[in-house]
Amino acid sequence: MFGFGAMIEKLKKDPKRIVFTEGEDPRILEAASRLLASCFLTPILLGDEKEVAEAAEEAGFNIRGAQIINPLTYEKRDEVIKEFYEIRKAKGMTPEKAEKLMRERNYFGTMLVKMGVADCLLGGATYSTADTVRPALQIIKTKPENSIVSSCFILVRPGATGENEVLAMADCAINIQPSEDELVEICGETIKCARLFGIDPKVAFLSYSSLGSGKGDSVEKMRNAAEKAKEEFPDIPIEGELQFDAAVSPRVARQKAPGSNVAGYANTFIFPDINAGNIGYKIAQRMGNFEAYGPILLGLNAQVNDLSRGCNALEVYSMSIITAALT
Repeated sequence: MFGFGAMIEKLKKDPKRIVFTEGEDPRILEAASRLLASCFLTPILLGDEKEVAEAAEEAGFNIRGAQIINPLTYEKRDEVIKEFYEIRKAKGMTPEKAEKLMRERNYFGTMLVKMGVADCLLGGATYSTADTVRPALQIIKTKPENSIVSSCFILVRPGATGENEVLAMADCAINIQPSEDELVEICGETIKCARLFGIDPKVAFLSYSSLGSGKGDSVEKMRNAAEKAKEEFPDIPIEGELQFDAAVSPRVARQKAPGSNVAGYANTFIFPDINAGNIGYKIAQRMGNFEAYGPILLGLNAQVNDLSRGCNALEVYSMSIITAALT
């Protein structure tokens, strides 16, 4: 498992409260038990108190110290409903719809973050990505300087030198067909995320073309986005458009992108669309033996992250640390 020492030390100095939307899930309970034993994160588990406690006991996990909140009986439920209505009334929300949505744990948990009861949220063990992101967009919203929410995956595997090989890939989960300007924003957010994982970013805007070898709308989009990103982030090595082999192989780079200070050594990859990104990171994960952490959501006013529905307890634990450390 990738080392999280720096993140854990940060959290020990400033512990956070993280809300889990699926409180009875055995994977969540196992991760919560481990977090509680480490004393740097306080889990807030959503669900019926009795059912959560019974599920933990049956699975053999000690969750003493976790806060369990039932969205249907929460003492400040009326306050949560009222606040949510105020946030969304301009979009046609009614008190009746607000009450109904606050029965949904993904919405209720996001409101706990909005109201300061929790610092961050991790969901998606049984929800789709859309069901995790939608409440965040409606309630938490994007940072003032951001126009979109994007996502990044961090991929890790042991390197030949004994040190971990760590890569960042974006956007692999949220934006279906990002524009040039959106790609620049995705690039900026991914650079910040990569640095948190010890990556010194060398950014490649990926394509089926390397520096003009091919033509097409997608090629032009990636070339133009790369040029805009160079202007926006002048201190970061950025190249594009590049084919993946030119981005990572020094031998290929000498042929396809001679003179580039990124080609052959890229470690931060910006994909042209969600098809390429999602397929790309999963190939790396399944065939390249990388551990994949994410999707890490970027650009929100508070940290909300999504789990894969196929996740295991170790992945929940890891994503909990990442989510809280980014808060």
